[in-house]
Amino acid sequence: MSDGRPVQLHCFAHSEGGVSVFEHWAASTGAGVEVKPVPLPRGARAVTTREALLAELLPRFTAAGPGLYVFYGHGLGAMVAFTVTRALHEAGLPGPALLAVGACPAPPHAPAALPDARGATDAELLDILGGKGAVPATSDEGIWLQAMLPVLRADLELAQALDEGARTPSAAGPLNTPILVVAAQGNPLAPPTIADGWRQWTDGPSWLRTVPDRHFFARSRTLPRLLGRACRVADRVTRERVPVA
Repeated sequence: MSDGRPVQLHCFAHSEGGVSVFEHWAASTGAGVEVKPVPLPRGARAVTTREALLAELLPRFTAAGPGLYVFYGHGLGAMVAFTVTRALHEAGLPGPALLAVGACPAPPHAPAALPDARGATDAELLDILGGKGAVPATSDEGIWLQAMLPVLRADLELAQALDEGARTPSAAGPLNTPILVVAAQGNPLAPPTIADGWRQWTDGPSWLRTVPDRHFFARSRTLPRLLGRACRVADRVTRERVPVA
């Protein structure tokens, strides 16, 4: 790319999603892009606060060597990517050349948008996550929800913490990072109109791209191809801004 190194595409997965969702991306992003999934601690070490998240992830980017990088976050991962980008901005440090977010409304979310993971019982969470009883407890989906409940609860707690953090005004002002919003027409939880909310978080440019499928379009080939093109555009724009000696 601009200095012979590939653009690093750091990817943050959705709630309860591991980095395996990005396994096939390297074959689809195209030349000059290196896919770098970013895992979050799970199980006993699960991250559930903004402070713990930044302690875990910020060193990865503050200690990074020179080179262009891009963030993509899907669902909860979008909130994670946004939070890290904002923390870098507040610290006066270089951030991603592009923040891409998918399948996630912009913060702050409405009070009823997220289940109260801190106060809800297991039964109440299962009822909410299962669509108010739409998923029978004895079905395959119901059994899966019960098995994944500790991870889902931790992820919901983290989502609530990041949403609360976004409500705190920043002395650094809005981001200047370009934002690419990716949405699916068939996703009622995060339709294309989410782009309006994300635009309010940056003084830089923003774009909306729609893709087929519903909420879990990160598993498709369409998304990594789109982001690969976005990485190459970000690299070209950065290169054009650098004055020639």
